[in-house]
Amino acid sequence: MERILRNDRILVVIALATLSVLAWFYLVVLTRDMAMGDMSLMGMGAVLARWSPATFALMLVMWWVMMVGMMVPSAAPMILLFATVTRKQSGDENPGPRIAIFAAAYLLIWAGFSLLAALAQWALTEAALLSPMMVGNSEWLIIALLAAAGAYQLSPLKQACLGKCRSPLSFLLTRWQPGDLGALKMGLAHGAYCLGCCWLLMALLFVGGVMNLFWVATIAVLVLAEKVLPRGDLVGRLAGIAMLVLAAYMVVTNTSP
Repeated sequence: MERILRNDRILVVIALATLSVLAWFYLVVLTRDMAMGDMSLMGMGAVLARWSPATFALMLVMWWVMMVGMMVPSAAPMILLFATVTRKQSGDENPGPRIAIFAAAYLLIWAGFSLLAALAQWALTEAALLSPMMVGNSEWLIIALLAAAGAYQLSPLKQACLGKCRSPLSFLLTRWQPGDLGALKMGLAHGAYCLGCCWLLMALLFVGGVMNLFWVATIAVLVLAEKVLPRGDLVGRLAGIAMLVLAAYMVVTNTSP
């Protein structure tokens, strides 16, 4: 146990794995209760009624937990490398707080996205474009989201952000800043690149269902593949082409006599 406590890498892996597992456990339990018609968990019954501040707060928590479960695995290589470099530079000083600051700053960026996602869900629900079960019920909304996500997958901005996410060492070499404040700034910067890489993919949750675990897992696997596979950038481009083809097919079938 003493050897484990001295190995920051093992502790970081355990912490990240625990965080991801807890997030997915929350989503599984929530989805199961919704499927069984038990919407009482954490006040989820309010989703079926008119939105209130309490409903919005619950949806914000749901989105953030979902982002944690989806994004932490793909961010793990960056966090682990940061932990390794921080340990070597800190000497006898405990690097744990600085690693925690970096990871928390990264998750703070996704908390901001979760706020915007909850606002979008609220607006779509009020406009009757989203069902009470959080699935898009407008074919044109689905077409627009697929087309936008597909086009963004092929855009230079997407590729630039993805390049930063795929190269943790390059990110640290070019953006390294010492101290706790440096860890905060780097965590925010990496989170911003990650958000720039994936935000429109997350918007696709409105296509397949925000609480459709298979759909959530599919997007999470795509994000992970883009970031860690040897030709992950190609995987992302192929996925974008597939989205555009599907959007075009839906337009044709929707407008044909």
